[in-house]
Amino acid sequence: MKFDYDAKYFNPEHVLECGQVFRFYKFAQGYMVLSADKACYVHTDGVKTVVESEHCDYFYDYFDLRRDYSAIVERAKSHGVPLLTRSAEEYKGLRLLNQNKEEMLYSFIISQNNNIPRIKSIISRICGGLGEKREFLGEQYYAFPSSSVLAAAGVEFYKNAGCGYRDQYLAETSRRVAEEGLSALESLPAAQLKKQLLTYKGVGPKVADCISLFGFGKRDSFPVDTWIEQVYKDDFKGELTDRNKINEYFCNLFGEDSGYVQQYLFYGKRQNL
Repeated sequence: MKFDYDAKYFNPEHVLECGQVFRFYKFAQGYMVLSADKACYVHTDGVKTVVESEHCDYFYDYFDLRRDYSAIVERAKSHGVPLLTRSAEEYKGLRLLNQNKEEMLYSFIISQNNNIPRIKSIISRICGGLGEKREFLGEQYYAFPSSSVLAAAGVEFYKNAGCGYRDQYLAETSRRVAEEGLSALESLPAAQLKKQLLTYKGVGPKVADCISLFGFGKRDSFPVDTWIEQVYKDDFKGELTDRNKINEYFCNLFGEDSGYVQQYLFYGKRQNL
């Protein structure tokens, strides 16, 4: 099964390479993307972007294709910030993903003080060691393990998987999620959700904002990392040094569009646009 979408507002490279997701790799003419226990092949000819999967409805939602991004792009450009204007125009095919909540929680715990190749390899080892084997288009892959399976693995497994000091975080947080689930968090507004996420072992403010934005779909979240700090200084002439205050500044400035703007600014800065 497959479906297609206007490539102007759905560029797989920009969607996948902007730091919001880790379970993908280059495949054939595009990318193989893994989410939870599902897989899809996404590729583009520059006019149409095509998604092939046994779970088309899931990936239609995953890529946020029910949302009109043309209006979001125009709102971003209307702020008159040169970097934001250039990035929103150049990367109008960037979309925010609707990812699996538990997968995002553990993935972004792993991501702290880490680089993307290493994050991807750690997640791959965890899935390979604990996930169910699947196959799609002749490619073998492993599902992301459930919290109960992750909880049963123990600290030693995470240590051997190369998680470093995060081994304790993953063991303890997976035990908690296996017992409590995450459903109680789903209806919380972004500020309350962030507050609750900060009570999980291994979740700091930036990680909480990433989980809120990419896992829970709170588009008024604004993760602040070193790239965004640089954007704040260079492109907004800001003088604050506290990341929490920088986060508050951007959330107040961009409101419901904060998450989209954050990705345009982050990606544009990283690409030296």
